Amino acid sequence: MQITRREFCQQTTTVALSLAVLGVSSLPPFPGLVALAADVSTDELMKPEALPDMVMGDAKAPVTIIEYASMTCPHCAHFQEATFPDIKKRYIDTGKVRYILRDFPLDQLAAAAFIVARCAAKDDKDKYYSLIDTLFRQQRTWAIEKPIPPLMAIAKQAGLTEESFNACLANQKAWDALESVRDRATKQFKVQSTPTFFINGQQVTGALSIEEFAKVIDPYLKGG
Repeated sequence: MQITRREFCQQTTTVALSLAVLGVSSLPPFPGLVALAADVSTDELMKPEALPDMVMGDAKAPVTIIEYASMTCPHCAHFQEATFPDIKKRYIDTGKVRYILRDFPLDQLAAAAFIVARCAAKDDKDKYYSLIDTLFRQQRTWAIEKPIPPLMAIAKQAGLTEESFNACLANQKAWDALESVRDRATKQFKVQSTPTFFINGQQVTGALSIEEFAKVIDPYLKGG
């Protein structure tokens, strides 16, 4: 899937929130890609991307969590609402985890939502993550057949005007950068579904509970 503004503007079909029954929302495998979970070094994961990372938490935290998510993925929305608040309270706010959300859009609408969030927040990570949280929590109000009006309404609440909203979506460089991040994740890190997490490089997939995350995170904290 090529991510372009033109394709987004032409897209009129309803986003398939019914993918929830599958457990994860998946892209078709890329040619030549072996769809196996793979652990990756944190240094490799942290190499600069086409889009700058929005980092939440202490840069010196002993654990780094990188999440690849799609804004139209119902499981990503469930994780954001059910599990992320506990991760933030227990690990991020206490300096134990550095958290990064990376864009892995499964469709044009998800890409547009990421672009709008980055545009509205610019370099303000707090505003960015606040808007991401809003978009996930209100996913069923804008991930619909005619998404522009509700998505614009949310963007206006975040400070964008109709003019700046349209200008954001007209920026093809932003669409190209999103595609670059997604393609690198797919080809280099073998990300195949959302949400996919790398916890100190260990790949974990699915909207897991806080208890399941703790089983992966806590061993890295022992003796720390």
